[in-house]
Amino acid sequence: MKIWVDADACPVVIKEILFRAAERTQTPTILVANHAMRIPPSKFISRVQVSSGFDVADNEIVKRVEKGDLVITGDIPLASEVIDNGAQALNPRGELYTPENIRSLLNVRDFMDTMRSSGVEMSGGPPPLSQTDRQNFANNLDRILAQKKAS
Repeated sequence: MKIWVDADACPVVIKEILFRAAERTQTPTILVANHAMRIPPSKFISRVQVSSGFDVADNEIVKRVEKGDLVITGDIPLASEVIDNGAQALNPRGELYTPENIRSLLNVRDFMDTMRSSGVEMSGGPPPLSQTDRQNFANNLDRILAQKKAS
């Protein structure tokens, strides 16, 4: 199992949790982004820098992800694609995307997109990451990694 991180929008605190988990569990963790970023020296943590452009990092993840891998992303369409490829997807707030919930999440996302494009004023985006969000992420990440280790 590898962990793939949609790193362009991944909060720093979530990356730090991932770095610690990669070392602790010796799980290869690859950050994919269209900009240079610092990562700690580790044989378990690497990065892939892709060119700038719409969905370039997402497409790179989809191309490389394998069945059983885990993708960290807040991008619902990317989560849907990796689930279709047999991988798991976890968002930075700790919500696991599943085959059972991904369609409804895509529908809500598309509805909100339609509302915004028709001129309806929407709120300014999601709230800042809370301590509870961080804990939910860490707990679900640990649970997924423990399940992979047991199998």
